[in-house]
Amino acid sequence: MTYSIQVVQVGRQEVLGACIYYMERFDVWEPFVFTMVVVRGEGHTIVINSGLPKDLTVLDPYWPMWPGERKIEVSEAEQPQTVLRRIGVDVSEVDFLIISPLVYYATSNMDLFPNAQICLLKRGWIDFHSPAHRSFDNLRHLFIPDKILMQLVTNAWPRVRLLEDEDEVLAGIRTFFAGVHHRSSMAVSIETAKGTVIFSDSFFKFRNVEENIPVGYVENLEEAYLTYARIRKEAKLLIPAFDPELFERYPAGIVA
Repeated sequence: MTYSIQVVQVGRQEVLGACIYYMERFDVWEPFVFTMVVVRGEGHTIVINSGLPKDLTVLDPYWPMWPGERKIEVSEAEQPQTVLRRIGVDVSEVDFLIISPLVYYATSNMDLFPNAQICLLKRGWIDFHSPAHRSFDNLRHLFIPDKILMQLVTNAWPRVRLLEDEDEVLAGIRTFFAGVHHRSSMAVSIETAKGTVIFSDSFFKFRNVEENIPVGYVENLEEAYLTYARIRKEAKLLIPAFDPELFERYPAGIVA
């Protein structure tokens, strides 16, 4: 089973380098992009992540608490439906929606995909509902917006699939728990004509994996080294979640 892969940009901002690279570049602002990944083949259309909130003012109260980040910008041309339509994807025909991590830039538009099987990491879903520490309770609506959460546990529940730490979405598309960034962070391994391609939000830019530098926003350093070693071993090509260099290495975002 082999698939084609195209990455699309759905927003952008600048963040301090230390947010991207652990204990490095504290005084350098770096470009940061938000992406969705479209996988097609074997009669299926799979989308990884659903894009940013339409109303970005929901983030306004938090920018003073996030001094390492400048405000996110999203143009009309970067709206999820617009971007997908431009590359020939009808949201009603998407079969599988893979979400990693459970954070606003991945979860905010899950309701755009009325027929997709919604694939979430079981470990992350449990952590969202029963976290070991309650310090992020006031940010729950940024992890999964309230409107989306209500749909997930009611009308959309029959389409929700909770993935194990090692799982297979379809033949040729595997997932595994990556951690590093969030308890809901996965790696998605996709078989293509160019070899195995791995997407994950556990590494923000190519350099994290290629030079073995954990992300700055790291929850678990040991996971970073273990996950990056596995990705280097298994992947022929990488798709970091937030690196504008994606569109230099893969013109027009076409990975395979």
